Amino acid sequence: MTFRATILGSGSAMPTAGRHNSAHVLDVHEQFYLIDCGEGTQMQLRRYGISPLKLHSIFITHLHGDHVFGLPGLISSMNAMRRRTPLYIYGVHPLDELLAHHRRYFDPVTEFDIVYREVDARRNERVFENKVMEVFTVPLRHRVPTTGYLFREKRPGLNVRKEMIGPYGLTLKEIVGLKRGEDLVREDGTTVPNAELTYTPYEPRSYAHLSDTLYSPKAAELVKGVDLLYHEATYLDADRKTARQNGHSTALQAAKAAVLADAGQLLLGHFSARYKDENLFLEEARQIFPNTLLAREGETVEIPVRRRRK
Repeated sequence: MTFRATILGSGSAMPTAGRHNSAHVLDVHEQFYLIDCGEGTQMQLRRYGISPLKLHSIFITHLHGDHVFGLPGLISSMNAMRRRTPLYIYGVHPLDELLAHHRRYFDPVTEFDIVYREVDARRNERVFENKVMEVFTVPLRHRVPTTGYLFREKRPGLNVRKEMIGPYGLTLKEIVGLKRGEDLVREDGTTVPNAELTYTPYEPRSYAHLSDTLYSPKAAELVKGVDLLYHEATYLDADRKTARQNGHSTALQAAKAAVLADAGQLLLGHFSARYKDENLFLEEARQIFPNTLLAREGETVEIPVRRRRK
């Protein structure tokens, strides 16, 4: 039951020799989701052993080049690799126009469907759901319409306590009903509450990706209790005036957002090329949120399973 994020790009608008443009891959139960697709993303996927053919969906936060310039090339490569399964792409308008131009001029014929699903950067709503996970948009404050994404594991089904099966003489029908959340009703009319006979095997996990944004208490509240919070930290707090002018956050502001969100762990990224030492971001954020990590390219951050006590 994997739930982990791999960093492909940790830089901001200007890529450097050691920092590529924004891109993360989230692996949830062995299904792969790409979040943003900056220039060089497909090369980073290959470098870190993630096949583009494994990507189920791509979530684009906004239409600045450092978050989307890698998308046309990635689509062309998937076509050359003879992808067959549909590719789902989520993003704000006019991403649909960009995709249409690409299809017209570069890949008029593909052996897979590209399914575009527009999201509203002004709304907090569910935009994706499958058996194990759901994804919500998180409105952000940037210079263009921008949305973050909250990836949240669904609550697993109930397990019946094995030590209760014998004493209660549970039948298969009763076990199935308990797993559906029903109370146990015996033939004599007595009722045993479901909670006495079942347990949730593990706590659902979550990952929030708050891309380019000014410090936003509202966004932090919308991802309250998240296990792993990725928050952009383009600048250090000494340059907070520049950060505000450009619609970005500082490392200190990202840490404040993590505190407000009651996050389990904070992951900083989207570093400006003006800074050579990334540890300065870490030191600044850890002043108020000690459990902070840096987004280092090629590294994977695992969100472990938290087992529930029976």
